[in-house]
Amino acid sequence: MKSADRQRVIVEHLQDAGRVAVTDLVAATGASDMTVRRDLDYLAAQGVLKRVHGGAVSAMPSGLEPPFAARATAATAAKQAIAKLAAEQIRDGETVVLDSGTTALEVARLLRDRTVTVMPLSLHVAQELMGAPGIRLLMPGGEPRPGELAMVGPLTLASLRSLRFDVAVLSPCAFSLEAGMTAFDLGDAEVKQQALAVSTRSMVLVDGAKWDRAALAYICPADRPDLIITDSSAPEDDRAVLAQRGVLIQIADGRPAPQPDVQTESVS
Repeated sequence: MKSADRQRVIVEHLQDAGRVAVTDLVAATGASDMTVRRDLDYLAAQGVLKRVHGGAVSAMPSGLEPPFAARATAATAAKQAIAKLAAEQIRDGETVVLDSGTTALEVARLLRDRTVTVMPLSLHVAQELMGAPGIRLLMPGGEPRPGELAMVGPLTLASLRSLRFDVAVLSPCAFSLEAGMTAFDLGDAEVKQQALAVSTRSMVLVDGAKWDRAALAYICPADRPDLIITDSSAPEDDRAVLAQRGVLIQIADGRPAPQPDVQTESVS
């Protein structure tokens, strides 16, 4: 069993019981005691779990992902305002990898009348862009997750690795300074990581309700994105810290976050 598959088994056991024992994981994965302990150490470093004697306990407040339909009707005004700012950052003619989250779906609706190349990472987003006259739609391979319809798996990853994009537009499940960007599903997190790796610049859309939260699967540090678009309910102190680290913050109600006073050299 590959490491990603073993780690998925560990996370599933944590979701079910909140606590895992090394002996049980050895039986579940067929891996050695030492290999399981390495997997636990890796997941602990990502903030997914905490090591305890003989095993681990979940470090996350919840491992349950709210249904897509429920998320699509939550914080809609904030998501639409964030999506509007995001769409304004995309230039005609650019190539875009567009995430599977509900805020990314709002971006897709604003791109229908634009002239851009888009690889959607979910069937929800693909359906929204289907038939738009100026959209060149590139479909990834992979398996759609039930309900979410987000594309995951080795075929999705292979599709991303074979291309290069101007911009990745991501909308993670949760976001915090300590845990970084996180997702509920390990496969979804892996796809987001690959989208970041193949894009020249990255744009993360995260409404205030997602701040100071963490899900099970680590994506990247909080200061990895080039641009974070949020709303005014996001914690001001956290926004200031990220700005000091060089991350550009845009607020959907038009109020910019504090920016560092020091001069930084631009990279072209």
